[in-house]
Amino acid sequence: MDTLRSRALAALQLTEPMAKVAATEALADGSGPIGAAESVTAAGPLPGRPERPRLVPHQSIRTRSPTTPAGRVAVLHSIAHIEFNAINLALDAIWRFAGLPEAYYRDWLRVAVEEAGHFRLLAEHLATLGAAYGDHDAHNGLWDMVERTRHDVLARMALVPRTLEARGLDASPPLRRKFAQAGDERAVAILDRILADEIGHVAIGNRWYGWLCAQRGLEPVATYERLADAFAAPKPRPPLNWPARRAAGFSEAELAALARLVGDAG
Repeated sequence: MDTLRSRALAALQLTEPMAKVAATEALADGSGPIGAAESVTAAGPLPGRPERPRLVPHQSIRTRSPTTPAGRVAVLHSIAHIEFNAINLALDAIWRFAGLPEAYYRDWLRVAVEEAGHFRLLAEHLATLGAAYGDHDAHNGLWDMVERTRHDVLARMALVPRTLEARGLDASPPLRRKFAQAGDERAVAILDRILADEIGHVAIGNRWYGWLCAQRGLEPVATYERLADAFAAPKPRPPLNWPARRAAGFSEAELAALARLVGDAG
């Protein structure tokens, strides 16, 4: 049956980046049934990805600064890789988990389409700098957590949008300042767009995490701490972007727990 969930899986399995972007953007009209109760099975490996970039351990990725032309390309490439993986994680959230409210699938469709737009902007900007996605090595940290949480939508909501993507909220302001100092106004505009959208994406994670906790009769803060420990989730790195996290819907109890964890009062 041609449903949103089956089409999301088909887009997830595509290997060529811009073909994946186009297929994801084509889902945006939201036409056709969602297939929330449908049994959808992946026939091949996930996600579909190109031969390049080469995936290496994250410790092997050299930290670069956008203050030099080569460093600027390397950092933009790393952001593009994050956004490419973010397309995949949103598509996976749509197809993998059955039996959820229609609004859940609509929310993650919005995320997938916006992530595709981010990747398109970054790929276009890299091209103006004589570079392309795949030119640099990358790591697979974001998808690793997607894979580890594949059996439980509660763990997925807790540890991907609310943990890994939320770390991007914290990283954005200092990165933006460095691109501004380098005079790359286009990169600054792209980062502003990404931050604004990512606040909404983390908010979607918060919304469905809270809904799932309520459905299962779980206390959100204690449950998050249990899941973060069980899945060895990375801890946030201070300074945290407290305004963005509040805008994304973290409760004051959650923010207080984060402040204790990182020693950064919000």
